[in-house]
Amino acid sequence: MKKIANLILASALGGAMTLGSYKLLVEDDNTASYENKSESAESFLPVSNTPNYGTNVDFTDAAEKTIHAVVHVKNVAVFKGGPRSIWEYNPYGTEGGRALQGAGSGVIITPDGYIVTNNHVIKGASEIEVTLNNNKTYTAEVIGSDPAFDIALIKVEPEGELDYIPFGDSDNAEIGEWVLAVGNPFNLKSTVTAGIVSAKARDLNVNDSSPQSFIQTDAAINPGNSGGALVNINGELIGINTAITSPSGSYIGYAFAVPSNNARKIVEDIMEYGDVQKGILGIRGGTINEQISNDRNLNISQGVIVGAVTPGSGAEKSGIQEFDVIRKIDDINIAKFSDLTGYINSKRPGDIVKVQLIRNGESKTVDIELTKLETYSLPTLGFEVANTTKEELERYNAPNGVRISRMITDDLPSSELIGGIISEINNKKVNSIGDVEQIMENRKKSNPIVITYHNLKGEKQRMIWR
Repeated sequence: MKKIANLILASALGGAMTLGSYKLLVEDDNTASYENKSESAESFLPVSNTPNYGTNVDFTDAAEKTIHAVVHVKNVAVFKGGPRSIWEYNPYGTEGGRALQGAGSGVIITPDGYIVTNNHVIKGASEIEVTLNNNKTYTAEVIGSDPAFDIALIKVEPEGELDYIPFGDSDNAEIGEWVLAVGNPFNLKSTVTAGIVSAKARDLNVNDSSPQSFIQTDAAINPGNSGGALVNINGELIGINTAITSPSGSYIGYAFAVPSNNARKIVEDIMEYGDVQKGILGIRGGTINEQISNDRNLNISQGVIVGAVTPGSGAEKSGIQEFDVIRKIDDINIAKFSDLTGYINSKRPGDIVKVQLIRNGESKTVDIELTKLETYSLPTLGFEVANTTKEELERYNAPNGVRISRMITDDLPSSELIGGIISEINNKKVNSIGDVEQIMENRKKSNPIVITYHNLKGEKQRMIWR
């Protein structure tokens, strides 16, 4: 687990929820929801539907069910020429030097050796070692990852079947419910701590363009717990432990986990499609607060108000309008913006969601088909771009270009950039994210980057990155 001062998510959230739904308006707080209880397709991963019972239950049963399915994950760098310094030396008895770059935990989710962990645990590894609770060690292969959610899928090849933890339904987790955190803090194997669900749909990100949705718990989680299991008293996986907030980098009562419904969707996408299928509703908006409620004469204090509708999106085709207030999607109540983003992140392009909204004081329900989000991340520039529509180009007086869909850094004013159009990079016309990728890959890294940008007022500007 990475040490963090103030609020640090243990991941290169270079793409926080690439949803197509972004914050435009000021909000007081954040929440989230997850996946619909009625699946569009039956899951092919082990899933448990055991109902939660009362809390007067001995934790030993849940601990025994899960402790053997949580592994120690080591991120190892291999230097074929030998260690470059004493700090890179680790005597494993193999050729060349090896150094431990980082360590965390992982959760076995299938008996044939698929393991979920955090992306930051395995990021940059030249070799990944997985040690089971019985001290057997395997070399793991990275199958895929989603840096935005800090989730990675790795695989080992065991001699026989392994103990695993079935996915639970994180939507059913209730505030105040007992949970166990299982992992390897400070390299101490097989550690179990207990706590409760302190909050759901918690958004820690200070970057307003990248809302997140975590389960918050007061179960003790420390460095090394990253990628470990958050389980309920039935021994079902309801979250992947990911982050803490602490001035010291160690546990002080707050820890955060990626909800299991989101993690399972990512894993299934990687296993079935090879990458993460991200669907978008096609709106930008924000959580209703007192000021917004007063300004719009709303008689409600919770929900998501639509600030803009993406042309060509499912939201536009279904008639969603600016200033509509979204209160519910399928069976999920939408109180805050991260309720919406958390739930949409558990869905796929082509899925149809039922959106309940209020327009001009009247309730209305519409079906929206989610469309696929295709983006390209530009870490050097600090933002991500997506393909545009003809309507967007006309709106911003741009002859061609790609749209800035979200920020991945806090160094730039997101409110001024998100939604704008980039028509040229280094004096080369840009028509798609494919053009952007080609230009960025072929440029000389030592040269500055010059973009021609059309802002939300349709004004043409030039910006330079050195």
